Amino acid sequence: MTNMRDIIKESNVAVITGGAAGIGLAAARRFAEAGMCIAIADLNADRLGEARVELEAIAGEANVMAVETDVAHRHELEALERAVLQRFGRVHVLMNNAGIQPDTSIFSAEANWDHILAVNLMGVIHGTQVFGPNMLAHGEPGLIINTGSKQGITTPPGNPAYNVSKAGVKVFTEALQHELRNTAGARLSAHLLIPGFVFTELTKGDRTEKPDAAWTPAQTVAFMMESLERGDFYILCPDNDVPRALDERRMAWAIGDVIENRPPLSRWHKDYAEKFRAFVEGA
Repeated sequence: MTNMRDIIKESNVAVITGGAAGIGLAAARRFAEAGMCIAIADLNADRLGEARVELEAIAGEANVMAVETDVAHRHELEALERAVLQRFGRVHVLMNNAGIQPDTSIFSAEANWDHILAVNLMGVIHGTQVFGPNMLAHGEPGLIINTGSKQGITTPPGNPAYNVSKAGVKVFTEALQHELRNTAGARLSAHLLIPGFVFTELTKGDRTEKPDAAWTPAQTVAFMMESLERGDFYILCPDNDVPRALDERRMAWAIGDVIENRPPLSRWHKDYAEKFRAFVEGA
């Protein structure tokens, strides 16, 4: 198992998409505090500039770059990699974190589905395909961290395009890690970040204050770092409302739909409400 101190250290380079706010910015801060060179990518130019100034105060102007990037377009990720390599030479940590969460239904406009899948799923796939080969080639230890979601595992009703995108991130990252661990000489590993309820721009809605149930982005990143130190692939984060044991029961019930041939999403089916409650309480 690779020691994280060989990766998250002074002069090594981290690239974070969706890095101007939320979990991405919290991760960038943590990497900067460790002495790493930081490249953040995001869409909002003003917010990106504010994040750059904040990170420069930690790591120094020479060690931070901010690039306006739409991860929905592979050529913009290719331009990002060229800029990072020109500035810093190589990449040791890639965090494919950019994501969006507009409401959808099964019969939402095709453009809405296309946009979510292009950002949340293809942004992760293309980010990995663009940065991964050079991360493997330079031969130094490295990490690819892909931000998934519990909604990509238990797939609750309400936003099917988002669930499909995050389920795809899970499957892709599992396949990525399998391939990496079977690649001779590879010193690169992949990890799936599965946040709990985190108070970010993506989740806060009209709220101005963090709900008691939510974690902060900094708490989520602290948990991520502890998990990486242990070598965890699945970084399953709790929050102030849902402990790991409850997550485990919900996930076990979800796969039970397949094994027991129950109706899909039976957790939300009126005929299974009591059975699900008893299953959770029997943990």
